Amino acid sequence: MRRPQAAAKSASLVLGIGLGLTLGIFFKTTTRHDWLWPYPIIISVSRLCALVGTYLALVGLVMVSRISWIEKAVGHDRLVLWHRKLGPYSLLLIGFHVLLVSLGYAGNDGSRVGGELWKFTWTYDWMLAATVGFIFFVMVGISSYKKVRKKMSYETWWTVHLYTYLAIALSFMHQIRTGPMFLTHPLNKLYWEGLYILTAAIILYWRFVLPTVRFFMHELRIHRIVDEGAGMVSIVMKGRNLDRMRAQGGQFFSWRFFSPGHMWVAHPYSLSATPTDSEFKVTVKNLGDCSGSVRDLRPGTRVFFEGPFGIFTAKKVTRGLGHVVLVGGGVGIAPLLALMDEFDDSVEIDVLFRVSHEDEIVLNRELDALAKKRSAQVHYLVGSRKKHPMTAKDIMQYVPGFRYCDVYVCGPTPLVEAVREAADACGIPKNRFHAEIFEFHAI
Repeated sequence: MRRPQAAAKSASLVLGIGLGLTLGIFFKTTTRHDWLWPYPIIISVSRLCALVGTYLALVGLVMVSRISWIEKAVGHDRLVLWHRKLGPYSLLLIGFHVLLVSLGYAGNDGSRVGGELWKFTWTYDWMLAATVGFIFFVMVGISSYKKVRKKMSYETWWTVHLYTYLAIALSFMHQIRTGPMFLTHPLNKLYWEGLYILTAAIILYWRFVLPTVRFFMHELRIHRIVDEGAGMVSIVMKGRNLDRMRAQGGQFFSWRFFSPGHMWVAHPYSLSATPTDSEFKVTVKNLGDCSGSVRDLRPGTRVFFEGPFGIFTAKKVTRGLGHVVLVGGGVGIAPLLALMDEFDDSVEIDVLFRVSHEDEIVLNRELDALAKKRSAQVHYLVGSRKKHPMTAKDIMQYVPGFRYCDVYVCGPTPLVEAVREAADACGIPKNRFHAEIFEFHAI
């Protein structure tokens, strides 16, 4: 536990130092005259917004660049949450930069803001590219808004988010060529170029180089497709030396199947069986996008993958407690199956499988067989939320000692939040509550 905490603290320290240096190069290169009159002040503030906003955008990309030691220290879900919270601040700061710099220069020149912005775009070095990048950034921001995201397919959302890389890249040259903090300050320029180069190198290595090496090393291919019913299928994949990745039950990978319609978009699917040195298995629910056509994938199809990700693992269990409750909703039972067999034999296990209709019960044969092997208790909760509200009282009908357990829950957001509230009501501390929510993962 100490190693992940030390890694998280080291990462936080590096980010803090970077932000301090970014603020330092701004204040070091401003003069008294930049703060004497309203319009110079507006221009100075706009530049500060641009520097901090860009720095936060770069940090956001690093957060979702799949650095393994950060993933293990913090957890993928938490990194995605931080990425989502950081994004709006970055976009707002860069938006304020565009507005304020136009307002400041328009005031100095005695012209209209729109005219000044037009002049910037077409006469300043690399400003047209930066404008296009800003438009891309706004597109990504809009697609990240929860109500908009719900109306988009995963493929569309994922593709739009790729424009983040292009947006940040297009803005780089105008910063270097027009920013007064860089024009006559070579060390500042070197620092800023270094940030971009380091970010690009991290993304290139963790998102492309390492997965490509593993693609050829492990030669993962689809072995068979199994229809599980209720619109769900399992994909069994075979490869070589898969144990070298040290994947654990409860973790997930991003998968690309080398088949038309599946090659260009990476989909996050959790393992639904304990991984072995030669086999991975995932279970996929038909959500109407590419997930609906995975049943048509053919045996022998090559698989490109990134991972494993997530800290939703048996290693997070509290030592000495001896009792865990696994709560799954729908296809959320799949990662719990993979997780279930990895607990120590002395751990007592209760499984709550929550579905709305009986025909949504999947993987029950595997679940019952594993429960028999582990002497676990399985409770099938079939019915509406009114019948099974997943409150503390409701859960304790099946697990009287719920308040003394570690809790693992995987499924839709409403289920996770209901069980979280139940755990809070019972006084279960946060370190004994572990959750995996089925939502879009970041790029």
